[in-house]
Amino acid sequence: MPRNPRDYKKENEYKSKPEQIRLRGIRNKAREAAIKAGKAKVGDGTSVDHIKPLSKGGSEKANNTRLISFAKNSSFQRNADSSVKKNTIGANKKRPTVKKKVVKKKVTKK
Repeated sequence: MPRNPRDYKKENEYKSKPEQIRLRGIRNKAREAAIKAGKAKVGDGTSVDHIKPLSKGGSEKANNTRLISFAKNSSFQRNADSSVKKNTIGANKKRPTVKKKVVKKKVTKK
């Protein structure tokens, strides 16, 4: 299936929107913080991933970030509108079943 040629004009219009500029600044600060903390190095092939994406209301705090490979971070499943789907890492893993605890009421005699 042939791919459509990349529309750079449309892409640059999107990148120049104030909200995208703000989010790009947040992502760059997160990367700089990881390098400063010694968790990442320049050119090491890792990417700072926001566990809950900024586009879905995730915070910019350090506890919402993790380092993963660039290839893994750029291959998330996407919705029809190109936004990232809800965190789907490990979604195919079988989840353990949780048994509900039954609480028996004590009968008191009068």
